[in-house]
Amino acid sequence: MEPVDPGERLVPEARVHFRVSRFIMEAGIKLGMHSIPIATACTIYHKFFCEISLDAYDPYLVAMSSLYLAGKVEEQHLRTRDIINVSNRYFHPGSEPLELDARFWELRDSIVQCELLVLRVLRFQVNFQHPHKYLLHYLVSLKNWLNRYSWQRTPVSVTAWALLRDSYHGGLCLRFRAQHIAVAVLHLALQAYGVEVPAEAEAEKPWWQVFSDDLTKPIIDSIVSALIQIYTMDTGIP
Repeated sequence: MEPVDPGERLVPEARVHFRVSRFIMEAGIKLGMHSIPIATACTIYHKFFCEISLDAYDPYLVAMSSLYLAGKVEEQHLRTRDIINVSNRYFHPGSEPLELDARFWELRDSIVQCELLVLRVLRFQVNFQHPHKYLLHYLVSLKNWLNRYSWQRTPVSVTAWALLRDSYHGGLCLRFRAQHIAVAVLHLALQAYGVEVPAEAEAEKPWWQVFSDDLTKPIIDSIVSALIQIYTMDTGIP
């Protein structure tokens, strides 16, 4: 697979990880992966490069191995051949599937060997708690709190899911608890559309603390700030 452009070494590592995470998401969708396996692939990738220098391995090869491994972890098994062909088309749009030649088998072996490396570096700890189930629960609860008109006229739910998906472009999944990320993306979605939770002013504690007792406003602000940095990065990457 294509190596990282040498010029890309000059930009912050976060931008490289953003691009490779985007590759994981787009390849995952084309491979028919569900949202949880894609989130697991991104988490495996980010966790690997928390332990290993970016210069040590081709990040796109690590990404392909992360997709392969995530498929096993989440029981949505993928064929290495499909990962290779989808990845090849990602870098070379419109190209034909690779022939089963020496280059193909070399790449396949590289993915399998890299998978073993990733497992060793992560000490075989590849099961993660994702925010998705919490966000689903919180959205159902919030829908019951808000009046039907407020809920229907604003795409709070769609926006919250989009924010959660985009959070995997960075390492938020490693820095914050799953429940806290779920609340933070919901908080940001509500703010984006100016939707207020009923009786918030009279309540003993804010709505988000009802969902997570140990959550504080500074934690929410930190997650939102990290999300905004991701979107700021997106505008600077072609």
